[in-house]
Amino acid sequence: MLVNINPKLPMRDKNVTRDFYVDKLGFKEIGDYEGYLMVQKDKIEIHFFEFKELDPKENYGQVYIRTDNIDDFYQALLVNKIRIHPNGKLESKPWGQKEFSILDPDTNLLTFGQSN
Repeated sequence: MLVNINPKLPMRDKNVTRDFYVDKLGFKEIGDYEGYLMVQKDKIEIHFFEFKELDPKENYGQVYIRTDNIDDFYQALLVNKIRIHPNGKLESKPWGQKEFSILDPDTNLLTFGQSN
């Protein structure tokens, strides 16, 4: 039986990735290994593998994260001056989700969604 999924995304610099996810988004670090980082917030766990040669303009890493309080989370990110993706402002979508998106320092796209 499948019980969970933990996406693995590329990172160029572990310190920059850690700063963004821990200090800016409120995740906590749960694993730090050579070339590998693991962070968690609530029930969400994301893993990162080192890819120093990554060209952020060619990175297509994406994660869709469901939430149960999208309005408050969105406002908290705005207060913390987290840049919302220019095409990803908070809005209700035709597929029954209220969503917004941000990019991390390596241009991994994080989309947050809640059922309307």
